[in-house]
Amino acid sequence: MTLSGGYRLRLAVRRCQNPECLQYHRPYRPEEEGGWALPHGEYGLDVIALVGMLRYRQHHSLTELHQALRDRGISIGERTVLHLLARYEELVSVHLANQDRLHSILSQQEYVILALDGLRPDIGHEVLWVLRDSVSGEILLARPLLSECEADLVVLITEVQKMLPVPIRGVISDGQHSIRNAVASALPEIPHQLCHFHYLREAAKPVYEADRHAKKELKKQVRGVRPIERVVEKRNDDEAAIIRSYCSAVRSSLTDDGHPPLAAPGLTLHERLTLIVASLERGAKKGASRRKLECLHQLLTKGLTTTAALWPDVQAGYAWVHRAAHLLANAEQQAAKEVQENYLSLLDEMRQEVDTSEPLRKMIATFLKVTDSYRPGLFFCYDEPDLPRTNNDLEHLFGSTRYHERRATGRKQASPGLVVRGAVRIVASVASQRYHFKGPELQPCNLTQWRALRHQVENRHEARREQYRFRKAPAEYLVALEEKLSQRTMRS
Repeated sequence: MTLSGGYRLRLAVRRCQNPECLQYHRPYRPEEEGGWALPHGEYGLDVIALVGMLRYRQHHSLTELHQALRDRGISIGERTVLHLLARYEELVSVHLANQDRLHSILSQQEYVILALDGLRPDIGHEVLWVLRDSVSGEILLARPLLSECEADLVVLITEVQKMLPVPIRGVISDGQHSIRNAVASALPEIPHQLCHFHYLREAAKPVYEADRHAKKELKKQVRGVRPIERVVEKRNDDEAAIIRSYCSAVRSSLTDDGHPPLAAPGLTLHERLTLIVASLERGAKKGASRRKLECLHQLLTKGLTTTAALWPDVQAGYAWVHRAAHLLANAEQQAAKEVQENYLSLLDEMRQEVDTSEPLRKMIATFLKVTDSYRPGLFFCYDEPDLPRTNNDLEHLFGSTRYHERRATGRKQASPGLVVRGAVRIVASVASQRYHFKGPELQPCNLTQWRALRHQVENRHEARREQYRFRKAPAEYLVALEEKLSQRTMRS
């Protein structure tokens, strides 16, 4: 069954009749057969390609995919659509992992910059590890592992290194110690850049926590905005519209959480509410004061006054963080040695800050401690071309995949299936945004490779099914295991 209708194919399977041939009496099938469908498949490769494109480009849910095929006159069940989607993911992964293809792309560049990161949707389950070339954007390897230990990561890095036609010039990752040790073991002479974003997020964590606490206390004091809105919500005069606009500004400030580590949501809220208070005071001086606006002014002033003691430490802490971020951004394009010297000067200034409050001293101590851990890997990016400062590109890859999952399935968090089928799903998700695959392009050049990949994924599925069976009926599950064990003992 194809998009253009149903076909009945007659295949002429032949055998070599030459006794001296290595393929003597071994059957060989028509080459054109593989361009129609997969072995034992009832639906054409063009149907599989359509399912994948609708899923990963238009974010269709399973029900929408089923209906789209029915609208094209294809008789199919929902479960079969799910199977075709799985075949699409596998075929795209096999296509992209083709060694000739990768060698052709990577040979056009002089080196590879290896980006490495892991995704764990559920605590206690597998970790999906992805290794990607930052220069070409190609995913070199995606594989779930049961652990995050150094030995397993060394195996992955070594496997990728052996398959590359060009040398690895640098590595970018976060500061996880198992990754650091694995890179040091597998690639001892290669510059290993540690992500500036992860570094600043970890170093500035006490500052962010203090900012969040101050924001929480300030929000407690300004919870009376809604009663003011209720009084004027049914009025249509100009005064009511102005009051609603002021209340809307306050509500907009309260609901903005910012983006750590550089954006301080608490400080931003404090600054915006201060601006609103100043605006209300200027309006009162012009004789435009109204009773409800006076209530709003008193409410905001009380909140700012009550939390005034919390903000100086937060402001001082974020001042240090922003100075550090400015130096690491290196807008002046300085060499690594100059950036490192400037950064060490900043750290010396922080160490000399002794006449400060106890919370600020703790913030500085944490910043210095985290910096000592990250410092050996912070400055390679300024001398090595194409070595990025952050691993955000790979993080965005995970984020775009989670975004697709949310749109297609309604799940807010990454599903466990993303790790179970991660070796093929994340590759298919990213590749489908860059390429529009057609049926003939999905024909596997090596059926053995496709079957091996499918077998690996099915084994991971079966492991998850075993867990589900145990949770559903623990006693029956264990009895069945005992029976299998006793039968094995009797046979032995």
